[in-house]
Order: sequence, then structure tokens, then C-alpha cells
Amino acid sequence: MSKEILIKPIISEKSEFLSESLGQYSFVVAKGANKTEIKKAIQKLYNVKVASINTIIVPSKAKSRNTRSGVLKGRVSGYKKAIVTVEKGEEIDYFGDI
Repeated sequence: MSKEILIKPIISEKSEFLSESLGQYSFVVAKGANKTEIKKAIQKLYNVKVASINTIIVPSKAKSRNTRSGVLKGRVSGYKKAIVTVEKGEEIDYFGDI
């Protein structure tokens, strides 16, 4: 169930800064998931206490690229993003014991 809701963590410079300074972690989630389902999935999968959740629907964007044979046009798909704030002292380890 939790793997159907949480698609993948977002790992970027901005998300790393947020996790280190504010205890906020970013995830790509299923478009139909609500905040309660996301909270339960995070608590079950990572065994942490969630303080709050903010969700954002990132719209799709048009993308074009010039190549030797002409211009390629397409779209980058949109997704739903959840920014999860964990309780103070809690931490999410994306990679586990690698």
C-alpha cells in the first residue's frame, strides 16, 4: 500500500538543504493520494513521526530540443509532490544500510 502512494524521494540540492536545516523531505506521490494516506505511508515505511505535510501539483511543461535532423517537441509530465516535515530529532534515511 505505501509503495503505491510513495513513488520516489526527490533528491536535489534544495531538498537536501531542507532536510538538513528544517527536517523537511520531498517525495513524488500518487496523484490521487491525500495527506492522511501520505502520512500513514511515511510513518509505516520510514518509522518516523510526521509533524505536517504540504502537497503541490507540479504542472507538465512543453519541452523542445534542436537536433541535426530538426526540432523535437514533447512534454515533461506533471506530478504531485509532498513535502513532509518530521518531528524534531527524527530523520529519514532514503538509502538505508547500503
